[in-house]
Amino acid sequence: MNFLPCPKIGVHLRRIIANPYNLIFVSAVTGWEIAIKKSIGKLTAPDDIDRIVSERGFIELPVRIHHASTLLKLPFYHRDPFDRMLIAQAIAEDLTIITADKKFRKYGVRLLEIS
Repeated sequence: MNFLPCPKIGVHLRRIIANPYNLIFVSAVTGWEIAIKKSIGKLTAPDDIDRIVSERGFIELPVRIHHASTLLKLPFYHRDPFDRMLIAQAIAEDLTIITADKKFRKYGVRLLEIS
């Protein structure tokens, strides 16, 4: 099933994401970033990300106060506020992040890296 529009995600990661035994979380931060970038013309993406997340069986991860508390403790290796919150959420919830951003490595969070 071709459910990910990102051509950089290889077969191995697609299998991990498609495996029904793996819980895949999509942060509200991701939806927020997509909406902002779409509204200023920096990104082309579907308008119904929430529906797509639900249809694919992914789990929406809301932003919680304890995520902000974790964010407060992060060093400033990375300045992007969206990425910093994703890192904080992954640390607070003990999750793995799929990313191509090498700066995430500095935080010691579990990663599946996109080449």
